Amino acid sequence: MSGEPADGPPGQPRDGVPGAAPPPAAEPPASQQPSGRPEPSWPRAPASDADRDRLLGLLREHYARGDIDDAELDRRTEIVLTARFTDQAATAISGLPLLAGQAQARPQRHRHAQSAKPGPGWVPTAERFRDPTSRAIMRVWIDPADESRHYVPEPDA
Repeated sequence: MSGEPADGPPGQPRDGVPGAAPPPAAEPPASQQPSGRPEPSWPRAPASDADRDRLLGLLREHYARGDIDDAELDRRTEIVLTARFTDQAATAISGLPLLAGQAQARPQRHRHAQSAKPGPGWVPTAERFRDPTSRAIMRVWIDPADESRHYVPEPDA
């Protein structure tokens, strides 16, 4: 024989420790991830309970409208509940039609992260500034789903 322990798989010594547990299984390579797509290289935001609640609410709304059936609701709910990151959880609503009130493609071009009004779930911060181009007072809002910053004009006082 080749000197390997008889109880281990061929080519995989057990580090010579009797009764040692096998090492934990590593995460599957990107080609074996649930989406089948490679993992993104940018920093990823962890999925929070608020993110999951918002996505589950959207799934319930699609179910109530008849866009998805029981089995599809269960499958997509499982995706949301087991996702570690927001981009993984968001795949649960991909391919579904937009609901009334959901953001659609912007009809006009805005500057970086500027919005006409806050999006659903965005949280206002105390940070404000004057836009050097429009001279409007802007408030900074944070989208907790991806921790992105958005600039929304303050209403005239």
